[in-house]
Amino acid sequence: MLQQEVFRVDDPGWIRDLARAHPWATLISHTPDRGLIVSHLPVLVDNSQECEGDSDLVLRGHLARTDAAKHELGSHEVVVMLQGPHGYISPSWYGETPHVPTWNFTVLHVHGRPELLDPSDTYDVLSATVDHFEDRLPEPWRLARVESYAHRIAAAVTGFRLPASRVTAKAKLSQDEREEVVLRLAEALESGGPYASPELARAMRDIRRKP
Repeated sequence: MLQQEVFRVDDPGWIRDLARAHPWATLISHTPDRGLIVSHLPVLVDNSQECEGDSDLVLRGHLARTDAAKHELGSHEVVVMLQGPHGYISPSWYGETPHVPTWNFTVLHVHGRPELLDPSDTYDVLSATVDHFEDRLPEPWRLARVESYAHRIAAAVTGFRLPASRVTAKAKLSQDEREEVVLRLAEALESGGPYASPELARAMRDIRRKP
């Protein structure tokens, strides 16, 4: 990923917030026999210990056992990509020329070698994943309600931990534009038009407030 200094993000808090808010991930492996293998899955930030730097980031996730076997999960390094707010930016929104269309986005690449989990810890990952999404509902559903069934299907699942060996985070949010221009872009994203994205507008405003 092209990494320009103006768009580079090193703040561990920002990185963890993006991963928590946007847990639907893309997992990429390269295997000797199959070449590139790509899967999609939810991942969680491991909160079992306080983390101070990017390299302390640990993700947890799970794949179908057959999918994990295709990745040869645990035998080599992988990349997990998480994408935060993103969207199209029209030149007509700037209120000045010259500008061309662009795409603003936030993205996180986590490199590391997965550690495979035993059945008990895999079940814990499944349960924690359910809790992560159900906690927003007024009456959260819990995996324990179907515990026997869940333990049976967990046998066909591979859970893993991914301690980060390297983290690359990028927030291309018009930081190279003047404040008044960014505000016009944010207002256009909040206007309810075809490319409206209040979440992206909020990210653009928030990134300018960071030191």
